[in-house]
Amino acid sequence: MDTALKGLKVLDFSTLLPGPFATLYLADLGAEVIHVESPSRPDLIRIFPPYANGQATSHSYLNRNKKSIALDLKDPQNIELIKSKIADFDIVVEQFRPEVMKRLGLDYSTLAKINPRLIYCSITGYGQTGLYKDKAGHDINYLALSGIVGHSGRQDSGPPPMGIQIADIAGGSLHAVIAILSAVIERQRSGQGQYIDISMTDCVATLNSMAAAAVLAGETKQYAEQSHLNGATYYDYYQTLDGRYLSVGSIEPQFMSGLATILELPILLEKGASFDATDQKLVKQALQEKIKTKTCTEWTSIFAQLDVCVEPVLQLDEALNSALAKQRQWVIDVPLAEQSTQTEPQLACPIKFSRSKMSYKHIGKKLGEDSF
Repeated sequence: MDTALKGLKVLDFSTLLPGPFATLYLADLGAEVIHVESPSRPDLIRIFPPYANGQATSHSYLNRNKKSIALDLKDPQNIELIKSKIADFDIVVEQFRPEVMKRLGLDYSTLAKINPRLIYCSITGYGQTGLYKDKAGHDINYLALSGIVGHSGRQDSGPPPMGIQIADIAGGSLHAVIAILSAVIERQRSGQGQYIDISMTDCVATLNSMAAAAVLAGETKQYAEQSHLNGATYYDYYQTLDGRYLSVGSIEPQFMSGLATILELPILLEKGASFDATDQKLVKQALQEKIKTKTCTEWTSIFAQLDVCVEPVLQLDEALNSALAKQRQWVIDVPLAEQSTQTEPQLACPIKFSRSKMSYKHIGKKLGEDSF
């Protein structure tokens, strides 16, 4: 078996999370990724704790399979060096604010004159155009402006702080990978590269999907706990006797009926399908009272063999060591260096092919470990 993206070469100027996560996927899929970093201003991912095997775990994961080149982009000689090599590359990924690469002389229009087949992807918070293009931002800001947290959370406690970077990864990284690989396919027909403008806010806004479709069709604005899937119905989390939580997603009739039978809650059959707020409040109260009678372990054992869409809320360490994680190979042991027998456990690439394999050559390298 061979890797799916063998033969593609990527020049990666990105830092932090969005760009590096995108190029991690490309590298896992077999592309050769050269990561260009500043020799004097280290990527914060390199110093962000915790640490293992002498370096930051986030760096070791996000930069696995990649080569590390240290170049000062303010040095004109290094700019010329990059230009002399650009014809060898298929893809450029960068994550600076708009106009930075142009000032450096490494913008798409400049490099495309040297390599017309070049696919050039810029990832920013707000895109290359518009009033927000030069503003700083982080994941929490993109989620706020996209409308996602505006109809999430609880009315009494407000928008929920998320435990992962949704806009950075689902907005920036994964949309960038989709766009880049689409451009690679298009280039097979046209013979030409192209420029890709990825705004993390633009992309994460599309994750509103069903809620946005309803609002755009003229439905009432959907705030927290006012629509079917954001807390207005019994589709929710319920606390167990020991302070843990169960997720209850039994909204289809067959699952609702099964849950009502198991829990001996006829009110679920009587009012569960109702969109009346009072009815749903009564159903949720009944569910909470029932679920509070047993521990999470007891409920998990009861629901383990039942097909009613009820699952325990796991802590991350529990999830990564669960039977599901082991059966689906969520974690892979990655060599500390090529040919090394020492390994570090990391999240595996979740894509599974029937023929192509994944690449797990080594964890993230030391700064400037490779030459250009």
